[in-house]
Amino acid sequence: MNLRAALAASTILVLCGAASGALAKDDLVIGVAQFPSSLNPNIDSEVVKAYVLDFAIRPITAFDKDWKNSCLLCTELPTLENGLAKLEDQPDGTKGMAVTLKLKPDLKWGDGVPVTTKDLMFTWKLGLDPASGFSNNHPWNRATKIDVVDDHTAVLHLSRVSVSYNQWDQLLPEHIEAPVVAKLASPAEYIKNTVFTRTPTTAGLWNGPYMITAYQSGAQVVFEPNPHWAGTKPGFKHIVIKTIENTSALQANLLSGDVDMVAGEGIGLTIDLALALRKQQPDKFTYEFKPSLTYEHIDVQVGNPILADVRVRKALLYAADRQTMVNRLFEGLQPVAATWVNPLDPNYTKDTAVYPFDAAKAKGLLAEAGWKPGADGICRNAKDERLSIELTTTAGNRLRELQEQVLQSQWKASCIEAVIRNEPARTLFGETLKKRVYTGLAMYGWSSGVGESPRRTLGSGDIPTAANNYGGSNYIAFKDATMDADIAKVESELDAAKQKADWAEMQKIYADQVPVLPLFFRAEPHIVPKWLKGYTPTGHGDFSPLWAENWKSG
Repeated sequence: MNLRAALAASTILVLCGAASGALAKDDLVIGVAQFPSSLNPNIDSEVVKAYVLDFAIRPITAFDKDWKNSCLLCTELPTLENGLAKLEDQPDGTKGMAVTLKLKPDLKWGDGVPVTTKDLMFTWKLGLDPASGFSNNHPWNRATKIDVVDDHTAVLHLSRVSVSYNQWDQLLPEHIEAPVVAKLASPAEYIKNTVFTRTPTTAGLWNGPYMITAYQSGAQVVFEPNPHWAGTKPGFKHIVIKTIENTSALQANLLSGDVDMVAGEGIGLTIDLALALRKQQPDKFTYEFKPSLTYEHIDVQVGNPILADVRVRKALLYAADRQTMVNRLFEGLQPVAATWVNPLDPNYTKDTAVYPFDAAKAKGLLAEAGWKPGADGICRNAKDERLSIELTTTAGNRLRELQEQVLQSQWKASCIEAVIRNEPARTLFGETLKKRVYTGLAMYGWSSGVGESPRRTLGSGDIPTAANNYGGSNYIAFKDATMDADIAKVESELDAAKQKADWAEMQKIYADQVPVLPLFFRAEPHIVPKWLKGYTPTGHGDFSPLWAENWKSG
């Protein structure tokens, strides 16, 4: 049997659950409750996709477990202090920046082709076109020009001062994707034709310690070590990401040993199941409940005439007893949110409107908005229309479904009817949210980076539309001129005190206008086998698999 056949055979054994004892130290099977809608790192902003891709493709920079920005593909983090970042004059008299990126010279894609500034230039040019559908965290259009110095050095010229000048995302492999783009009639066709979607097992797509060698849509992704990885040698022959969308079934698979661990970034077990499991099996696994920047919330469809009235949106918050829900479901581990900014964030402010549980106030606001209780207990307006709103979340997520039921009951007590209609995660994130076709309320989580600007989710230029190939992440279609101005200021203001004042104003606008119903910030449950070493949860949007080469059995 040749090496390829041997690897294939061993993979089949792992996936079928056979010979688990013999392969326990060489293979790691990770259970997740969602499956990514696509695998291109710059298209569709999803937590599960980021988690999966972090094993195989690296951003240029990332925040580590200590929340410090660091180089992954570069040799030295550009800063104003070390001279790799400099202020420069623009033709209009304003200030811009010149940022020098030096790529590590030994980086290679999984097919052995070196990672070079050709990849950087290709990614930048494609990302400049809004039709390409890019929705990455740190947009490439911040750079208006790039000077290539050599194969591993380039100077990126930014048209304005940017706080995130030394934060850059994944590179696309020019030698794989450029021939695809060259054949397209328009960049808008890139989403459907990218090799990341069509043939994700192509070795040249991946520059991390692992690469994808098997892929079954909706079910699993298999990784093997990248033979051209020059960093720390990966500790496993195979890592398998196995999707089990029902979280109760996922727990059962964990207990039976069909999966070794569950992902902790909000895509594995819900916190209630994790807490229960710790009580039942305190010594079987290592448990960690990591406070995180992941923000559980409910998007509001303001195109719905009912929800267009801010009084109704505020009434929904007053009618929801979020603190009791947190205490009962999460043992108080997850703080109730006022806005998207976590109290752990240095830019957090307490000076915003808050909406504690107050059923009387909720009913008063509804009355002001023209809604009065009907004979069946549900409010009606002067046109005899029912105050009925559709509520959607990820189907199979037991905890979210339980939260829906709690909210449904609480809202009904204030004469608001919530009709639950859930969808698979792939549909909700791949179609419904980004095309904004939900009719009422959509509950899910945002995972943000350390100090990340809210442009993606609140900037009016990031509303997904056909024109930008649904590449933005402002699923609520929020538009506010002051918010846009503040976003621009926090992205360019290097003075921390001034920046904090602008962050405070954004939080006030958000709390006053209620474009989203805040729920809580998650404490992510990480449940890993006791034999897994080197696993370090981060608590932010740069996930632990970015350092998966350090994961070992022992």
